[in-house]
Amino acid sequence: MKDNTTAKEQMLKKIRKALLEKRENPYPNLEESPLYKKNDDPLEILFAEQLTAVSGNFIFCEDGIDFIENMLQLADQFKWRKIYCWEPELQDFLSKYEFPFYQTDKDFEQAEVGITLCEALIARNGSVMVTNQSAAGRRLSIFPHHHIVIARTSQLVLDLKDGFQLLKNKYGTQIPTMISNITGPSRTADIEKTLVLGAHGPKELFVFLIDDFS
Repeated sequence: MKDNTTAKEQMLKKIRKALLEKRENPYPNLEESPLYKKNDDPLEILFAEQLTAVSGNFIFCEDGIDFIENMLQLADQFKWRKIYCWEPELQDFLSKYEFPFYQTDKDFEQAEVGITLCEALIARNGSVMVTNQSAAGRRLSIFPHHHIVIARTSQLVLDLKDGFQLLKNKYGTQIPTMISNITGPSRTADIEKTLVLGAHGPKELFVFLIDDFS
């Protein structure tokens, strides 16, 4: 006799049968097992490895002079001329070393580089945590082809939960309404499953970790 049930009915029948059958849990200790392997490396090394794995660039600097020297090398390498920085703390820092930058959004459509701070660096996945509390806003980390992040060593943490704890310690009950993680340059594989960097944002991400930000 021909079975007239539809493919959908057959699928639902299999699901009902599976739900009625009792089976032993094949992974009894799954919830208690650690999600990640134990990390014994310094956080700087773990973050650098994970950031590099997602096509980001990590640069460690001992102090402000070391940072400026690296910035001058990058500016010469990429022929940067339109460098924007909107955060007062960073503006004072760059001005101290007479590094040229744009303080306003004049001619922003020609921006080549955006320099911003961050809330935290997540070593486990090489991510940069940012919020809407930044004076740079979202434009400076999205529009220019190159995004430069400056972070202190005190902002480097292992996991996302540690990053959220930094936010709680900093803002108390006034947690920012927008919290985001930047993991490497902008990317997409929507077109023929071919990975393209810089499709919806910066094609280069540089993270400077400065030991003595002064």
